[in-house]
Amino acid sequence: MKKFDKERVLLAVAGPVIALAVAFVLSAIVLIASGKNPVEPFALMFEQAGFSDIQVLIINQASMYYIAALAVAIGFRMNLFNIGVDGQYQLAAMMAAVVGAHVALPGVLQIPLLLLTAVLTGAFWSGIAGVLKVTRGVSEVVATIMLNSIATAVIGYLWLPDVFGVKVGNNNTTGEMHDSGWVPGIDMGAAGEVYGLVILAVLLGIGYWVVLNRTRFGFDLRASGASETAAAASGVSPRRMVLTAMLLSGGLAGLAGLPILLGDTHTYSLNFPTGIGFLGIGIALLGRNSPVGIAFAALLWAWLDKASPELDFHGYDKEIAVIMQGLIVLSVVVSYEAVREWGLRRQQRRVGAELAAGHVLGATTDNTDKEVAAR
Repeated sequence: MKKFDKERVLLAVAGPVIALAVAFVLSAIVLIASGKNPVEPFALMFEQAGFSDIQVLIINQASMYYIAALAVAIGFRMNLFNIGVDGQYQLAAMMAAVVGAHVALPGVLQIPLLLLTAVLTGAFWSGIAGVLKVTRGVSEVVATIMLNSIATAVIGYLWLPDVFGVKVGNNNTTGEMHDSGWVPGIDMGAAGEVYGLVILAVLLGIGYWVVLNRTRFGFDLRASGASETAAAASGVSPRRMVLTAMLLSGGLAGLAGLPILLGDTHTYSLNFPTGIGFLGIGIALLGRNSPVGIAFAALLWAWLDKASPELDFHGYDKEIAVIMQGLIVLSVVVSYEAVREWGLRRQQRRVGAELAAGHVLGATTDNTDKEVAAR
């Protein structure tokens, strides 16, 4: 049985805890500088978390954040920075909505078709950046940023009435999807409904952990991210792993918008949530690419989003939640580096102490052997 490493757990937890503490303190300083009470806004938001309807909203929002962050985390594991998750999930949701509005199959076929459409669309869009990287050496950061803009233009084209667009008042939509593609929610009574695809988010988190930690592919992926040279020496193709990681990341990203699409809106319109892909980057960083850590980070982000509107009713700006999210991202980078340096120094001191003890033990043994020989 593997020995429980308390120090490793401490180092893993210390980074997020320090980041959150620093973010809270800095947010309080911002409130004080603006002449506001530095404690009451957080107390109000914590109070909101106790209401069942807000809890449902938090869980629903967190499901989308969680899937987007998993997509980002796969790239991080491979030392790839997939900034294109935002464009990938929006374009995937758009295509799924179009298919759902024009294809009517029984539910057992319709829902898998929509899921597959979203996965393939996201994978295709991220695969473009992957191909450019492995064939032309184009940075995935630059490629995915450009692809985000192109995805926006493609969506605008698909919204045209002569293509797939349906005008509803002043809103551009893809038309309502056939109800066989709707995913029923989990009824929570007066609190509302939890999206049915929250279960999908949980399954994706389990699958992410199993693939990365219990399969040869996951080992190759992590090894390639740690050192392409070492991975190549062991027979792993770095180019193949880069392309595979980008395809997987995009495929997951394609599912990020489906909980709300199939569970609530049933159409893709101007009101569809945007920016989830960029938020996924901060959530993945805070969660340290761990499925459990990302889950807590997604819930935290969703809580800040859904509890902050209450601040408007008490004379505070709800944008304090946005400020806090930004401060968390900044604090994460600094705190993780500080914790890493601290852990490295502790390891160096421990190794030095062990070497010193071994040296003394060796000298003592040599002296004893000489005494025995002399006798």
